[in-house]
Amino acid sequence: MHEMHVVVLSGGTGSVKLARALYRLEQEGSVGRSNCGCSGRSDYKHDERIHLSIVCNVGDNVWMHGLYICPDIDTIVYGLAGVLDRVRGWGIAYDTFNCLAQLALLEGEQWFMLGDRDMAMHIVRSRMLREGRRLCEVTGYVCSKLGINANVLPASDDHVETRMVTDRGEMHLQEFWVRYKGTLDVNGVVYRGVENARACDDALHAVEEADTIIIAPANPVSSILPILAVKELGDAVRRARSRCIAVSPIVGSSPVSGPAAKYMRALGYDVNPVSIACMYREFASRLVIHGTDEHYADTIRGMGLDVYTTDILMDDEHDELRLASYLLSIR
Repeated sequence: MHEMHVVVLSGGTGSVKLARALYRLEQEGSVGRSNCGCSGRSDYKHDERIHLSIVCNVGDNVWMHGLYICPDIDTIVYGLAGVLDRVRGWGIAYDTFNCLAQLALLEGEQWFMLGDRDMAMHIVRSRMLREGRRLCEVTGYVCSKLGINANVLPASDDHVETRMVTDRGEMHLQEFWVRYKGTLDVNGVVYRGVENARACDDALHAVEEADTIIIAPANPVSSILPILAVKELGDAVRRARSRCIAVSPIVGSSPVSGPAAKYMRALGYDVNPVSIACMYREFASRLVIHGTDEHYADTIRGMGLDVYTTDILMDDEHDELRLASYLLSIR
């Protein structure tokens, strides 16, 4: 049976639904033809298995309480392990926050929520990093302990910070979004440290060997562009442009979820699928947009991308599998 190597470039809450569905298809073995009534060619073979690698953003990683927190990696890991809190979209379901409450008593206000079970992940990761292990090794270790067979790979083992330039000065993305709830005006975005970051070897190899690269419907500014800003990875995806397909995180003039609109405007982009095409056109040759956005298709084609229209919303497990199967069917 032929094996199809699939790489997903992912963030956190905007990516985990698609990653979870692709992981399920990988575990189930061969996947049949997509039958969702969508436009675009659909010739996915019944005798293909997929081998999945998920390359995760590291730009929102942060040191806190002496622990190294990797929100996007952890959201993907918890999603694949079946323990993600689906209501919040992050953390472990039914977690408690007793440690955080005690920290608040001892240190004052705690604006970054860390559950008690979640804290175990950060303790193990931080200890292993201090022992000299690389982030990719640590991620592989925790995946094995949680029974995850897919390759979950950080974009880089090096520390990169997505920082927001606001009316209160420059601050870490987590402080902007969590502490200030995204209310501050944003004047710019910088990826601090990315110029010296090396790509994780396994992530780079996965991209170079991929039959299909999927840019997940994640926040382009805070989840995807930090991955592509790691020079070796960005160059590898450019070389594989003909094999790369992006899914728009925008429907109409609104993001499916999260603060993408504010971040895009900060970089001078209008909030619509055309801007997504502009951001990704040097990396992807195809863009999947929502069916109601078909009126943008000709403009996007004029930018050198093939356009596919379908229902890109994932409200339940059926929707997740439907979109994942459809993406695998596009040639």
